[in-house]
Amino acid sequence: MKDVSQNKNENIVWHNNKVSYEDRCKVLGQKGVVVWFTGLSGSGKSTVAVELEKMLNEAGKAVYLLDGDNIRCGINSDLGFSDEDRNENIRRISEIAALFQDAGIITLVSFISPFRKMRQFARERAGEGNFIEVYVNTDFETCMERDPKGLYKKQIKNFTGKDSSYEEPLNPEIVLDTVKYSPVECAKQVYELVVKGML
Repeated sequence: MKDVSQNKNENIVWHNNKVSYEDRCKVLGQKGVVVWFTGLSGSGKSTVAVELEKMLNEAGKAVYLLDGDNIRCGINSDLGFSDEDRNENIRRISEIAALFQDAGIITLVSFISPFRKMRQFARERAGEGNFIEVYVNTDFETCMERDPKGLYKKQIKNFTGKDSSYEEPLNPEIVLDTVKYSPVECAKQVYELVVKGML
């Protein structure tokens, strides 16, 4: 039974299904996993995640990409960029990613997710052995030069890596170098890790 003790509504009771996680995985022929891309804006997170999604799909895997900007256009459109809102942004997507994982889907998540405690929260929600943290380790200067969205030029307040902190992962499952390797090459590195973890 899911722990609902932290819910603000005391009348909430978890409803159990007759279809298990194992049942769903059997139908799909795969294990559900959350692949969490983290790094500065412009580091290459989404670019690599898009390539990885294509590779997995072509390999016949059920996969879905949850991208930070796309999610902020809908589910999280009410959130700003204060530390509190950033945490809520990650809390919500962590819960969504955990649901996708429980459905047996390979779930790619591409969010800056600057704070370690929230990435740890995401890991715990997915469950041990179901979470792969991918640190796209691109230096600030390179991200600023790339500036694919033009964000660095706008001098945005509370911008991660500049006047808002980014806490680097301490023990990610994989670190990507998008300066040395192309997006496709980086995606292949993660692909191998994902497939290996599903065996």
